[in-house]
Amino acid sequence: MTGVRDQPDGPRVSLSVVEGPNSGTRYRYDERTTALVGRADDCDPRIEEPGSRQLVSRHHCLFDINPPDIRVRDFGSLNGTHVNGEKIGSRDPDETPEQGARRVFPERDLVDGDRIKLGNTVLQVGITAPAPAPDATPRGCSVCGGPVAEDPHRTGGEAVCAQCQADRGAAIEALLRRLVAGQVELPAIEGYELVKQLGDGGQGVVYLARRHGTGDLVALKMLLAKVAVKERARTLFEREIDNIQALDHPHVVGFRDAGRVGAAWFFTSEYCAQGSVDDLVERQGPLPPDRAVQLVLQALDGLQYAHNAALPNGSVGLVHRDIKPSNILLAHKGNDVVAKLADFGLSKAFDKAGLSGMTMSGTISGTVPFMARPQVVSYKYAKPEVDVWSMAATLYWMLTGRYPRDFPKHEDPIRIILDTKAVPIRERNPELPTRLAAVIDEALIDQPITVTSAAELAGALQDAI
Repeated sequence: MTGVRDQPDGPRVSLSVVEGPNSGTRYRYDERTTALVGRADDCDPRIEEPGSRQLVSRHHCLFDINPPDIRVRDFGSLNGTHVNGEKIGSRDPDETPEQGARRVFPERDLVDGDRIKLGNTVLQVGITAPAPAPDATPRGCSVCGGPVAEDPHRTGGEAVCAQCQADRGAAIEALLRRLVAGQVELPAIEGYELVKQLGDGGQGVVYLARRHGTGDLVALKMLLAKVAVKERARTLFEREIDNIQALDHPHVVGFRDAGRVGAAWFFTSEYCAQGSVDDLVERQGPLPPDRAVQLVLQALDGLQYAHNAALPNGSVGLVHRDIKPSNILLAHKGNDVVAKLADFGLSKAFDKAGLSGMTMSGTISGTVPFMARPQVVSYKYAKPEVDVWSMAATLYWMLTGRYPRDFPKHEDPIRIILDTKAVPIRERNPELPTRLAAVIDEALIDQPITVTSAAELAGALQDAI
């Protein structure tokens, strides 16, 4: 059972077994996570069914949790997932388990008191949130000042209105321009001017900025919270920022300054003028093995350092959890171009603090294809080995232009990760050296992950080239 220590200062979601063999068991969640439910050993909650007639599928449904939000999605089960007596998904009687598992069923948002039935087991949702302080209700949107809709689970804190959430890019740009014009005070980015937009992702926007007087260029990133920013979430996130800023390695993009305005955080970091590995492959197509491996070895050097770095909070090591081609940046070092890991732990920390409001389905584009199976099964407890798998997946993509797994349209990408293995890389590119292909194929085993450290993968790649 997944347990958490008592933290009354934040919202919490619980799933209580009110009917069935495990009646009386309660699962509690106080931070962003997923819960895969079914009969299989890797499920938590795991539903045990006595007797020979199995009404619950091995992987029956998925709860996506970001307290106080929770939603559920059926995974193509035979007998369906029922919410308050209504079936929200199941495969058709004439479909095989594999066919039903691949279909994407709609997610259902849940509220306090909802009852979810799987076979003979009923789980009841509980949502709790502390009462806000008398002066905690926001007067308006922390970005534009407009009205913010009241929500009993989100009262208090600094919030973002529906209009700014609907067009986050425009909201971010408007706030940035007010900041660089000095209309809003934020020392972290005073003295900069915006040059151009570099990227726009699900959580924020990145700009190129130039400092007045020196002409120094930096990457200026803004993350905009989707939920009201309360003290607990702010503290959790900013503690992680301290850890990220402490990283100092030639193959990790250096953080510089950080600051906050309402529900928006701003960061300046080293600017990598050559773009990303994603950009490079888009321009040139799949890379030659020696070039691709050279860049990945540099990124693995940075990864090995970060996984073992002593941090200001007294802990050791950070897990990135979002390694993909767009997060490996390229910069000049003399006449050479070197690789640097970007966004180290930032998205993870923002998500873990519950500020992103995103669900697993909201992270599919560009991220899920580079996620190892253990990261999908146990999102909250991802270990360094998932970064190693993602680095191998990134190398696979650099060499082939393809993901390790096939992700057909209209099929559930999460189920594909749970149910399939990586396609051997020489089936994508038969010209690849046999020894290199064997190393990559070994590193992409994830039931369980067999290559568990950046140093181990780096050593195997060096021996294969």
